[in-house]
Order: sequence, then structure tokens, then C-alpha cells
Amino acid sequence: MTAATPIDALHGPLSPLVGRMRDEPGVTRALGEPSARLAIAEIGRPMAIAALASLSRHRPVLVACPTGTDAAHLHDDLVTLMGADAVALFPAWETLPFERVSPTVETMGRRHEVLWRLRDDRTRPRVIVAGVRAMLQRLGPGATHREPVQVRRGDSVDLDALCASLVDMGYRREELVEHRGEFARRGAIIDVFGATADAPVRIDLWGDEVDRLCEFGVNDQRSTIDIDEVTVFPAREFACTDEVRARAEQLMSTEPWGREQWERLADGATFDGMESWLPWLVDDDTLITDILGDDAKVLLIEPRRMRDRAADLLAEEADLARALAGSWARDPDLDFPRLHADPDRLLTSTGAVWTIDGTPESPDTPVVSVSGWDPITGDGSTTVARLQSLLANDVTVVIAADGAGSARRLHDVLLDNGMDLPVVDDPIAHP
Repeated sequence: MTAATPIDALHGPLSPLVGRMRDEPGVTRALGEPSARLAIAEIGRPMAIAALASLSRHRPVLVACPTGTDAAHLHDDLVTLMGADAVALFPAWETLPFERVSPTVETMGRRHEVLWRLRDDRTRPRVIVAGVRAMLQRLGPGATHREPVQVRRGDSVDLDALCASLVDMGYRREELVEHRGEFARRGAIIDVFGATADAPVRIDLWGDEVDRLCEFGVNDQRSTIDIDEVTVFPAREFACTDEVRARAEQLMSTEPWGREQWERLADGATFDGMESWLPWLVDDDTLITDILGDDAKVLLIEPRRMRDRAADLLAEEADLARALAGSWARDPDLDFPRLHADPDRLLTSTGAVWTIDGTPESPDTPVVSVSGWDPITGDGSTTVARLQSLLANDVTVVIAADGAGSARRLHDVLLDNGMDLPVVDDPIAHP
């Protein structure tokens, strides 16, 4: 297979790529074995993973990366190849353990969205991408079964019940909606800015029936486009369940240094930084790998780097616990509950996995060949010669561009050299 640089994602339908990957001995072995290792250079991984996911019967394929940044970049490339509905990013909290700051509303909403999609075959993504931090993080209480609020035009809605549901999901009631995680009520109109939404939505009722749904602008509060339905995901991952409140009451006597927090949690209050107390309040150590289902597959990217990153995370958490023990007047020899699970716990529910490294681990490791292109400069004659060689060998070539403008400039350069390649504006829509 051939990859172009610096354009490191493949636009276009997957069918030529899947055909090529099916002919790769390494890919055939990976698909046929419970566990397999492949050697694929970083530049070729998005294309190879997209093809593996398309060829495999497993769903979802959870792609585990060493860092959250690696995961985000890979997610963006896979969206280009497979479409936004097929790929989901499972992010980690941006906050440190024990830090009295909440993760962003969008992060918690995205995590809820992935967990919700996993529960239904119709919504389950084909690929989930996550960094090792997100995979090791224990899930919040109730996170695996909390439902979003879904409203469709024509639905009958109890406004009081809707507002109560939004509050229960961590939304703040405001006079005007300006940020994710906020809602406002004016008579028979509810404005809500969903945790995962790009724009707020106005729900306009006639009696108890939803007469109109539309997005609106934050700056002028004017309606923009009508929509048929809206799905609002929770804005907090940590719900004050009855079990959490009961545990908080117990902690007031056993861990008096945190009495202020325990009292607020026992009362069911929500406050900034409440998520940092999750390890103290739940015994459940459920991880995302525990809820993938029997048809799932885990693919590890550079497992050595993943192990090193996991060790760093646990060491960081232990150092913070020791430092805080003194300021909290707590015995530092007592174990602190941890937010992150031990790495050995990670794959206990998943069985065999695939792994991808940058270089072969042994002479028997299958290698998916990848070569890079120099940027198209000057008259483009070098690139044209390379393309002509590939086409002469019956290789299907799809050239990716950063955007429509770049694609048309590439088209013009190639056209000047006698190659008239079509420009596809929406590759996912063109099989």
C-alpha cells in the first residue's frame, strides 16, 4: 500500500483499500488469528486500521493508543476514512487525580455518548479510539446505564419533568444559554446546550407537544436551522446515587479530613471538582473494556509505550496521594483509593488482542509495507512519475488533500502533467 505525506489520511471509499489489505499476508493472518502482531509505520496506521475494521467481523474494534493526543489524531484520520458515525473517540478526564476541578462538560458528555452507543447494535460504532489514560480510568457510578434525553418534533413533553432530568444530568439553569451544560426555561420554551453539541437547541411547545425544534446562535439568541430531533447527553459523569450518598455519610466519620466534601455529596449537591472524590465513593472498578461485548476486539498500538505510560500514570497518582496525605492530616501509610486501575486489570475481560508496532518484533512478524511521498513541489513531475508507475502496476491510487481548495490545486498540477483525476468533494458518499 502507498501513503502520501504530508497528507497522512486517505480520502475516498474504502473498497480499493480493503481489496489491497485483503491481499496483504499480514492482514490475512491478523484476521484469522485470535492474537496477531503487525508491523506498520505510523503513517500507514489509519489506512490499515480502517481496512482491518472493515474486513473484521468484530465490532467494535477498540484501538488503544499510548496517549490521548495519539488517540485524537488517529480518530480524526479514521473519521476521514470511515465517516463520523463509524468512529468514536473515548476521551480521558483532563484533570489530575484528587484535583478539585471538574473535567470539561464536553469530555464527560463524549464519554457518556460512547457508553450509551455501546448498548445498542444500531448505534454501536465500528471503531472506538482511546488513550491508555481513558482506558485505565474507572467509570463513574451509573455511567454504563444512564440514558440521554431525547426529544423529537411532535413528542409530548412534561416541561417540569424535562427540567428535572436536565438538573439530574448535571445541567445548570441560567437566564440565557451560552455554554455547554446550561439550560434555560421561558414559559413553554426550553433552551439547552448539550454536552456534546456544537450549538444550543430551542424546544418550543404548543401545550405539551413539541411544536418546533431549532438550533440558535449564542451571540444573538436567534433561531438558525430547524431540526427533527435532539439527543442531550449528561453533563456530569459522577451521579449522586443513593449508594454514593450513603457512602459519603459513612466517610464523615471514617475520613473526617474530607468532611466538607462528604457532607455536600451526602446531601446530593453538585459542585466543581466533585469528580475527584469518585475513588472514595464507589467500589466498582468497571473499565470500558469490561462493557465492550463478546463481539469486540482490542487493538493495541505500540504496547511497550502503553505500558510505560500506564506506569507513569500510576506513579503520578501515588505521588499526589502522598503529598496530599500531609495537608489532609491523614496517615500517609494508609492506601488511597485510586482513580486508575492496574494495567493488568485492563484486558481481563477481552481475551486475545491484536497489536501494531512500528517495527517487526521478530522475523516472523507480518509487515504491512508503507512508503511516503515527498510534497508535490515545482512542476510535480516527480510525483506524476510515481503515480504513473503505480497505475501501470494496477494499483488503485487515491490522493488525499487537507481540504477542497488543496484538492483542486493538486488536480491542476496533475492536469498540467497530463493526468486528469476526478475531484470528489464527499468521499464517504462515493462508493
